Amino acid sequence: MEQLIEEFSLGLFFWQTLLFLALLFLLWKFAWKPILGAVNDREEGIKDALAAAEEAKKEMQNVTADNEKLLKEARAEREAMLKEAREMKEKIVSDAKEAAKTEGDKMIQQAQQAIESEKKAAVADIKSQVATLSVDIAEKVIKEQLSNKEKQLKLVEDMLGDIKLN
Repeated sequence: MEQLIEEFSLGLFFWQTLLFLALLFLLWKFAWKPILGAVNDREEGIKDALAAAEEAKKEMQNVTADNEKLLKEARAEREAMLKEAREMKEKIVSDAKEAAKTEGDKMIQQAQQAIESEKKAAVADIKSQVATLSVDIAEKVIKEQLSNKEKQLKLVEDMLGDIKLN
C-alpha cells in the first residue's frame, strides 16, 4: 500500500477516472437499459406465472367444488333410484301376493264347488241305489208274502187298516 501512495500519479488518476466515467456512461447508455429490460421482463414473467398459478388454483378449487356438487347430486340420484326400485319391488311383491291369494281363493272356491257337486252326485247315486235296493227288497218280501194266500189276505187287511188311519 505504501508503494501505491509513493508512485501515485495525478495524470494517471485523471485518465483512469475519465475512462471509468466513460465506461459507466457507455454501460448506462447501451447495457444498463437492456439489462434492466431483461430484469423487468423476467419480473413480469414471474408475476404472470404467479398470477396464472393463482388462477389455476382458483379454477382447481372451482372444479373441485363442481365435482363435489356433481358427486352429491349423483349420490342423491342413486338414493332416489334405489328408493324407487325398493318401492317397485315392494309393489310387485304385494301385487304378486294379492294375485296369488285371489287365485288361491278362486281355486279353493272351485274345489269346494267341485266337492259339493261330487257330494250331491254321490248322495243322488246313493239314493238311487237305496231306492233300487228297497224296491228289490220289497219285491222279494212281497213275493214271499204273496206266495201264501193267508199272508196275502193279512197284508191286504193291514194295508186297509193303514189307509183308514191316514
